[in-house]
Amino acid sequence: MLLFYMRKPVTVSTPIPSVRLLQIDAGSAGQRLDNFLVGHCKGVPKSHLYKAIRSGEVRVNKGRTSADYRLLHGDIVRVPPLRLPTPGEHLPVPPAAFPVVYEDDALLVVDKPAGTAVHGGSGVSFGVIEQLRASRPDAPFLELAHRLDRGTSGLLMIAKKRSALVALQDMLRESRGRKRYLALVAGDWVNDRQHLRQPLLKWLTASGERRVKVDALGKVAHTIVSLKKRFGRYTLLEAELRTGRTHQIRVHLASSGYPIVGDDKYGPDELRVRFAKLGFNRMFLHAAHLEIPHPLTGEPLDLHAALPAACEKLLAYMEKGA
Repeated sequence: MLLFYMRKPVTVSTPIPSVRLLQIDAGSAGQRLDNFLVGHCKGVPKSHLYKAIRSGEVRVNKGRTSADYRLLHGDIVRVPPLRLPTPGEHLPVPPAAFPVVYEDDALLVVDKPAGTAVHGGSGVSFGVIEQLRASRPDAPFLELAHRLDRGTSGLLMIAKKRSALVALQDMLRESRGRKRYLALVAGDWVNDRQHLRQPLLKWLTASGERRVKVDALGKVAHTIVSLKKRFGRYTLLEAELRTGRTHQIRVHLASSGYPIVGDDKYGPDELRVRFAKLGFNRMFLHAAHLEIPHPLTGEPLDLHAALPAACEKLLAYMEKGA
């Protein structure tokens, strides 16, 4: 069996006839396994790739691993024959342009709308990253530097170079920079500034849905919450992430007794229904402010995304004391 040593993604235009063994070079080291496969298996639906990983058909150094495994220099990835979709089975990803907040040759920051996933998977055919790739076919590299929940709007960073991606991931892992969100919660928040440090643990519901809860066995999590404005029974808060756990702000606030308006996982149904009757059909969580050094130059970046019109309209309604 041949051993391929590749530095650049290979475009696959037909079904792959045999198993491939790909050796990871310095340029691909640090990349997630699923993202690596996307780049090397053009045209194969992500659902097929995740199934191949789960079944053990995709292996790293002859062993099973997970989709989020970060590849190391010298790793050998086994890529099995992968079926391309039949006509009509997998619709092409529609290209889309998202509001650009910042862009240079290394970094792209867009203002993601609520209701749009950042990537395909888990029942979603495509997300922001796939649509950006479709709209920029000549871009040699586009990778998510972090995630936002599907219901969260606001600032999303995409690396345009591998060196920028690695630097951004290191900065986020080390909690360098500041990521601040705006959230409207149910309840009259008391303190001007409060630190929430409850550990968070991932778990699965009986139906297989991923959830997060406060648990002593969970990972360290730290959110700094600041009071922005009171509206009687509701409060506008600013939440600053000092760690980046899944659903961190949503769970920290809900477990403190202040669920986010519109949160369909951690908020009460009656709260969501109450605001849906007002025409507000999203979660009020917005990634509004990002302060971070540029991943390559170190230049300070201070980026803002204005509240979406639906959120502004709701706050104006709340201001009237409704």
